[in-house]
Amino acid sequence: MEESSSSPLLEKKYHPGCPGCAYDQKKDLQEGMPYKEFLYVWIICLSTGASFMLGRCLTSTVWGIAADRIGRKPVVMVGILSVVIFNTLFGLSTSYWMAIATRFLLGALNGLLGPIKAYAIEICRPEHEALGLSLVSTAWGIGLIIGPALGGYLALPAEKFPDIFSPDSFFGRFPYFLPCLCTSLFASVVLASCIWMPETLHKHKVHENENKIVEALEAHLIDCKEKVEKISSLDNKKSLFKNWPLLSSIIMYCVFSFHDMAYTEVFSLWAESDKKYGGLSLSSQDVGQVLSITGVSLIIYQLSVYPWINKILGPIKSSRIAAILCIPLLFAYPYMTYLSGTGLLIILNIASVLKNNLGITIVTSTFILQNNAVPQDQRGAANGLSMTVMSLFKAVAPAGAGIVFSWAQRRQQAFFFPGDQMVFFLLSVVEFLGLVLTFKPFMAMPEKQYDRN
Repeated sequence: MEESSSSPLLEKKYHPGCPGCAYDQKKDLQEGMPYKEFLYVWIICLSTGASFMLGRCLTSTVWGIAADRIGRKPVVMVGILSVVIFNTLFGLSTSYWMAIATRFLLGALNGLLGPIKAYAIEICRPEHEALGLSLVSTAWGIGLIIGPALGGYLALPAEKFPDIFSPDSFFGRFPYFLPCLCTSLFASVVLASCIWMPETLHKHKVHENENKIVEALEAHLIDCKEKVEKISSLDNKKSLFKNWPLLSSIIMYCVFSFHDMAYTEVFSLWAESDKKYGGLSLSSQDVGQVLSITGVSLIIYQLSVYPWINKILGPIKSSRIAAILCIPLLFAYPYMTYLSGTGLLIILNIASVLKNNLGITIVTSTFILQNNAVPQDQRGAANGLSMTVMSLFKAVAPAGAGIVFSWAQRRQQAFFFPGDQMVFFLLSVVEFLGLVLTFKPFMAMPEKQYDRN
């Protein structure tokens, strides 16, 4: 009885001419990890590390819907092409408004982050999905580290490398073109490599006779009550806005994203501010070193440790534990002002590594929850909706964090959480709010774990 109950109702069919079926057939025969497809996920996210938030917010859902209609691959390739074109134009900007316009268009036409999250979960077996989505998080994080570093090193080449670039040369006239050119060249190579990127979206139609066979088999195995519940559940999931498991994970994602962006903004300001204002009096070079070490730790953690944690605890429990650990860690930050020298740098590095890895645990877990809450034909739109709402939160977070930090600097002698203690207290409050959202009735798991194909 156990063997018959675990066997599929119908033998899996592969439809000729359907790219999704072709890839499913390949995936079913390949038991190892899809290294080549994982490489696509990695380099695509890396090539688009800094899109303009507003443009992305306005169009992410539209691009997600397009990815569900025409496929993941064309949307991804259009997004990378936009990086090549508008990133190059940004380097050639001759006015402030031209720079703003090119960044806006880059964000508006670069809608690949939603589809690439859907793609990352569709190219691998269920046991590897945590690793696939981890690549999205780590590539994005590394892009945010490498991008500014590349810009800082290659910008103003006529001043930094006068023996190579004269002030009258092309690079002297456009001092920010060189780092943009390097990014665009990298994106061009990625775009060319995407020619061989396999499509995962199913484009076949289910034949009427197949529907009749399925219905006949279900009639013998499922009673009338279960049929009604299943049909009702499927009807609700046709609309993303009626899918509470999806919406609850998006809300949780937005709160934690707001927290992470605010923390990132505060961290550098706090670390470089003077100790008399509650800071650490570190140089920008020291802060850059801490961020570099943190970036390396994210790669190691996401590719080796997180998939193991997700396998044991699952996305919900791992998010809860990470949020719980973050709160006392944030409360400990202000007490670092009593340290100095090597001891301070060691403790700060440990705290930064722990905080960022705990944060990325939550973000990657929300990716898994979102993609498992919808069928494949809604996954692009679901991720696009998530990116749209998240972009709004991330756009507001830096400004809000900066205002709070400036306000806290003026209340060093206050009785209740003076100075920087108030900043980290408020960050802890947001983290606690995110923790609350991981419990019922706010968080809902889908009644049915959708087949990822």
